[in-house]
Amino acid sequence: MKAPLYSKDGHKKKEIVLNPKIYAARVNVRLLELVRNAYSANLRHGTADTKTRKEVRGGGKKPWKQKGTGRARHGSSRSPIWVGGGITFGPHPRSYYVNLSKSMRRQALISALSLRGAEKKLTVVEDLKVENPKTKEWVQILNALHVKGKKALCVVKEMAPSLKRASSNMSRMVTVTTARDLNAYHVLLRDRILLEEEALPVIEARVLEGKETPAS
Repeated sequence: MKAPLYSKDGHKKKEIVLNPKIYAARVNVRLLELVRNAYSANLRHGTADTKTRKEVRGGGKKPWKQKGTGRARHGSSRSPIWVGGGITFGPHPRSYYVNLSKSMRRQALISALSLRGAEKKLTVVEDLKVENPKTKEWVQILNALHVKGKKALCVVKEMAPSLKRASSNMSRMVTVTTARDLNAYHVLLRDRILLEEEALPVIEARVLEGKETPAS
């Protein structure tokens, strides 16, 4: 599988060969759906909490005597059927974490990259480095690569401090991540994927060999 290699100025340099096992594999739609839901669930904090009748302040005195009033019997004003009372079956702190096996995460990443490759939304860039930690320079690179106004994901080999600072103001539209931290959820959230050439072997080692490349 061949793909054009662009410079960060937007000029086409040459064509490179991409591993078809990663960028032209069969797309497992069901797996992508499961992984997307799992990653979304793992982002939930699960801190919602409501008070039961024993946790609500007050209600220690019986509202009225048991008999003789003609009204229904009540033992506490903090009962769930009273205004200001406790909540029945309300949410309490819990974990929404969904465990995914390493093989599922790797296969989902392959499917996500292959999907973006089939949609022609995957671009390989010679490098995505910036000389100065300025947003202006980063915007010039994105404009040259025709990413302006689009939600994009930039995958680099290493996150240089200058690039981190330059891209921080645009993180809502253009996210920058390292090849070691890349996952299927990142890819599915973005319309365009920019891959730094040096990041390709790191991704290949992760998804095909199950290796985590140490920082250089």
